[in-house]
Amino acid sequence: MGKGKSDLSLPLTELEDYGRRLRSIKTRMNHTKKMFEAYEDDIGDGTVNNALGDFESNWEDGREDIGQQLDALASMSDAVVREFKKLDDELTKQVNDAMKTEDKRPKKDKD
Repeated sequence: MGKGKSDLSLPLTELEDYGRRLRSIKTRMNHTKKMFEAYEDDIGDGTVNNALGDFESNWEDGREDIGQQLDALASMSDAVVREFKKLDDELTKQVNDAMKTEDKRPKKDKD
């Protein structure tokens, strides 16, 4: 310790955002087919559309595994944030309880 700096710090806001970003990636990843279909008429060339269709078919094979891994990472991030906040609350309570002092002086009667 020393110099008033904490021994342990964790970027909770960034970790919370990390879980949200991972879930957003998964959502966007699962919408590639719709995105490709939305641009189908704009592209016009059947070769490009066929290549995008092939990509989508092949992409489908690994997407579920990637999605599961993204979910697992997001859940781990959420768990770290939740447990760290819980620990921080418990430590704060312990410090506050330890700082409370009882006034053990005899009470004076107010007459």
